[in-house]
Amino acid sequence: MPAPRTTRPSTTSPDETARHDAAAGREDKSGLGATARPGATAGHDDTTRDGFIRVRGARENNLRDVDVDIPRDRIVAFTGISGSGKSSLAFGTVFAEAQRRFLESVAPYARRLIAQGSTPHVDSITGLPPAVALQQRRGAPSSRSTVGTLTTLSNSTRMLYSRAGTYPEGADQLYSDSFSPNTVAGACPRCHGLGVAHEVTEASAVRDPSLSIRDGAITAWPGAWQGKNLRDVTAGLGYDIERPWRELPQEDRDWLLFTEEQPVVEVHPKRDRVAKPYKGRFWSARQFVLHTLADSQSETQRNKVLQFVESGPCSLCGGTGLTRAALAVTFGGRTIAELNALPLSGVAEVLRPVAELTDATAATSRTSSGERTEVAVTIARDLLGRVEVLTGLGLGYLSLDRATPTLSPGEMQRLRIATQLRSGLFGVVYVLDEPSAGLHPADAEPLVQVLEDLRASGNSVFVVEHDMRIVRRADWIVDVGPGAGSAGGTVLYSGPVDGLADVEASVTRRFLQPRASGLEARPPRRRIGTLELRGVTQHNLRDLEVDVPLGVLTAVTGVSGSGKSSLVGGVLANQAAEHPQVSRVVEVDQKPIGRTPRSNLATYTGLFDAVRAAFAATDDAKARGWTAGRFSFNVVGGRCEVCQGEGSVSVELLFLPGSWAPCPECHGSRYNDETLEVRLDGATIADVLGMTVDEATPFLADLPAAARALDALQQVGLGYLRLGQPAPELSGGEAQRIKLATELQRARSGHTLYLLDEPTTGLHPADVERLTEQLSRLTDAGNTVVVVEHAMSVVAAADHVIDMGPSGGDEGGQVVASGTPAEVAASPSSRTAPYLRAELEG
Repeated sequence: MPAPRTTRPSTTSPDETARHDAAAGREDKSGLGATARPGATAGHDDTTRDGFIRVRGARENNLRDVDVDIPRDRIVAFTGISGSGKSSLAFGTVFAEAQRRFLESVAPYARRLIAQGSTPHVDSITGLPPAVALQQRRGAPSSRSTVGTLTTLSNSTRMLYSRAGTYPEGADQLYSDSFSPNTVAGACPRCHGLGVAHEVTEASAVRDPSLSIRDGAITAWPGAWQGKNLRDVTAGLGYDIERPWRELPQEDRDWLLFTEEQPVVEVHPKRDRVAKPYKGRFWSARQFVLHTLADSQSETQRNKVLQFVESGPCSLCGGTGLTRAALAVTFGGRTIAELNALPLSGVAEVLRPVAELTDATAATSRTSSGERTEVAVTIARDLLGRVEVLTGLGLGYLSLDRATPTLSPGEMQRLRIATQLRSGLFGVVYVLDEPSAGLHPADAEPLVQVLEDLRASGNSVFVVEHDMRIVRRADWIVDVGPGAGSAGGTVLYSGPVDGLADVEASVTRRFLQPRASGLEARPPRRRIGTLELRGVTQHNLRDLEVDVPLGVLTAVTGVSGSGKSSLVGGVLANQAAEHPQVSRVVEVDQKPIGRTPRSNLATYTGLFDAVRAAFAATDDAKARGWTAGRFSFNVVGGRCEVCQGEGSVSVELLFLPGSWAPCPECHGSRYNDETLEVRLDGATIADVLGMTVDEATPFLADLPAAARALDALQQVGLGYLRLGQPAPELSGGEAQRIKLATELQRARSGHTLYLLDEPTTGLHPADVERLTEQLSRLTDAGNTVVVVEHAMSVVAAADHVIDMGPSGGDEGGQVVASGTPAEVAASPSSRTAPYLRAELEG
């Protein structure tokens, strides 16, 4: 790859760039390629000064030697159906090359500490500024990671309490670390900062108080010889082990269960004439349980003693994870734990009175608390500004102590966007992966404003997006397609958004244009019953009453944090199983279908079993005496033993981070040479795993089990995925649709309740149409489908709508409106109504 060229700042004026943009759009009406200026030569200095990033010969994944020009200092939307190659262009090529160039300037020793991507397959890219990627990722699995730590707001909050908090009289000032449960100085000594403690109580350690100690009253003690030893030691200490537990003095019972003392006595076994006297050490029930949990290497032993503890909020810190000294300091009358528990909108209200003080007022303040000093005002102003960015993005319902594993990918990305907005960077390309994912249409409006603020700050914003409302607001569009996988990988159009209307090959163009008329009214399905939920209280749902019709398609809507997932994934999933008209409950969520590369599309759906059986039935395999097991890459025999069926091996590099490379023995096929000698209609087992769903459908048409699975995968818009696609490479939306496809291929008689949580995440509008058809098929088969959804096209196609709100967090948790889509669209109090009405009316 050519070495990066040094580029000079653009000298083109905004007006000239705008004229050039419009002209470029007119030049590319054919939709056949990029929008290069006539006579411009890739790599020439002129191309780096005209405000464009020029990509030449991009071949990443399914990209077909793509040439495209993308304007800087603009909001650029990358569109195309799922799997068309838009992410390969935006992330796999543009961002990856920008990251590679940056890392070239980093010392090799430091570079090994930085996560690096692969070098993109591209001939050249000119005019490329530094880039920042904000991709869809779920929350970190750490229970200590929170909204506060992710946004770094916790750092400023701790400083606020340290320097400007109100301390008890005579208390010493604490450092900021003392207000963090993740530090030695701040962590509660009992629960070590987790807020949850394992407590041994009399009720958990003694299950039957009518028994004596000799008969096993202290259940938490070990059995066999160890238990006999402790009973003998107890007798040697003078305690009555023959008397029922409940009759022992409370003082004796507390000592036997909870003492920290470990006296040693000489034990004289009375029932064994052979045994000699020995020295025995006493262990209280609590000491034995906690020692086993902390030090035992046996998982079985640890699980055994867990039944003798009660887990709950730590009694010493009240579940906050902080020391009592830290909890004694207040700001605005609240401890730091209470401030962290407030929604961000509430945090803003606490900070605002101090942040709005004038510097002169703060300078003359003589209060002892420190809450009106210059330091307090400075920290509060900074905190308030950062919090208001988050509330402006519709995240005011989140609290600083909200654990990140409970956040959706969309919430995580908006938190990172807000952090970048306050960073003050200039001249950067921000590459965003579907920032509208998981967003209610009402929440998408402030998101567009944030994107425009980033652009106004002198940055370029590249957005991989399916939400046509955001695409229409972009300055430029790069449409990739026309299909997915091998049928995609071509830039159909690059230019102003309006120009896409003239590109007939584009699947996206019809969704950018308003419909000529509204949706045709469809008579709603007849409900077969009603699931009545009464007095529902969970998370922000408070004494909720709602009726969920059975036998129809129901959409649950509402702004982020309004309680939709709590209602569907929590309450409804648990209570529906007891209803006589529900035979089973199936939750189709976005959790991964597997955590290792050994789990893939073919193995999860079960179609790989049919494929392996077909290979085992060939004459060549029969002659060798091979069964279907020979064609598994997970067992010894047919797999490559160098990589053990992984297809890749880890390569350690001196002074550089380790990386993965194709196995030198099997070259990524996962199988040994002997196994690959067997062919089915000319293809090896590795060839089949390398096929996309669309390619495998005609090839495996004679295998009914595989054909059913492939048909179902195509129906949910996953024809572009490879059969051997590793599970970790799949998005949450793709994982959910694979689960749905697995259900679709099963022959069921109906009366099943399907619960789906935003299944359209990551889907192009064309794929949303196909998915909606499949949800209708499930319903028409006599099942009930309840879907949490933000896509108004899906909501408009539902029979019944339950709209939650009116807002998020503590201001949500209520049913704002319910009924047919038309009835909810007419509701004056619903934030969903105007967007649903627009969808129905076209």
